[in-house]
Amino acid sequence: MGKKRKHTETVAAAIEETAIERPKRTLLGFKDGSTEENKETSVVTFRNKEKVLVTCSRRISYRYRHLMLNLVSLLPHCKKDNKVESKDAKGATLNELVELKSCSSCLFFECRKGKDLYLWMAKCPNGPSVKFLVNAVHTMEELKLTGNHLKGSRPILTFSSNFDKQPHWKLLKEMFIQIFGTPKDHRKSKPFYDHVIVFSILDDHVWFRNYQISCPHNGGTQKIDRGDLEKMTLVEVGPRFCLNPIKIFGGSFGGPTLYENPFYVAPNQIRSLEKKQKAGKYAKKVKAKTRRKMHQLSNPMEVDEFADMWKE
Repeated sequence: MGKKRKHTETVAAAIEETAIERPKRTLLGFKDGSTEENKETSVVTFRNKEKVLVTCSRRISYRYRHLMLNLVSLLPHCKKDNKVESKDAKGATLNELVELKSCSSCLFFECRKGKDLYLWMAKCPNGPSVKFLVNAVHTMEELKLTGNHLKGSRPILTFSSNFDKQPHWKLLKEMFIQIFGTPKDHRKSKPFYDHVIVFSILDDHVWFRNYQISCPHNGGTQKIDRGDLEKMTLVEVGPRFCLNPIKIFGGSFGGPTLYENPFYVAPNQIRSLEKKQKAGKYAKKVKAKTRRKMHQLSNPMEVDEFADMWKE
């Protein structure tokens, strides 16, 4: 009788028979062309991984802090961080924070003198970046508007036709699209649209508005008819604010100046002019009093001969 083969030998022989020869590997990948197929699929399936860091400076007022929190609620793809000291080295600090948080953009709210709010909008770490002066701020809490939309839903971004006329407005439009546009299939976002964010240019200022898309329902779970789609209306949700562009820089929070607004007037200069106007009013009153006195001295009244008649 012949000897029986061991169980391990039979398993090894079966593996050798069924094993497929592995293709030879080179520096550029395998010779069977698997890398080329992977490259083609990676080009087709693009995934937007945009993340925005939202932070503010120290000594920010409560109203501007509420505005920042409103924007955080509108951007499900953002990350909020602690306050940053707005000194000379704020650019390097913010770039490090953006890198640590694995973000690609940054919104930095800088408050000065407890009155003026500046918004830095930057693409990190290579730029460009824009510095805005924020005016006409109205938060969601103080407006008490009737509109309401789900938190984390994707917005429809609309722009006025003025954004396509000049190159600096085109650059701002592209930055708004990248920062305020919610990436598709984001884990914190909803897969539908129910509000519209409007950017419009008036008097060289960018006006921000947020509206809810409201449509009539029949009361059931049925789909909306096509005739009812024309009856859709927009109800404002908030917040409201106005952005006055100051400068556009080539780098992140600095660098060469690409554009400078010739119509920009600093708020400190506006306040100084108001003080001068008030001081001019007081100076006019003092001059009027002195003129009156000089007129009275130069033109004395004649003595009335009947003035002392009834004193006796």
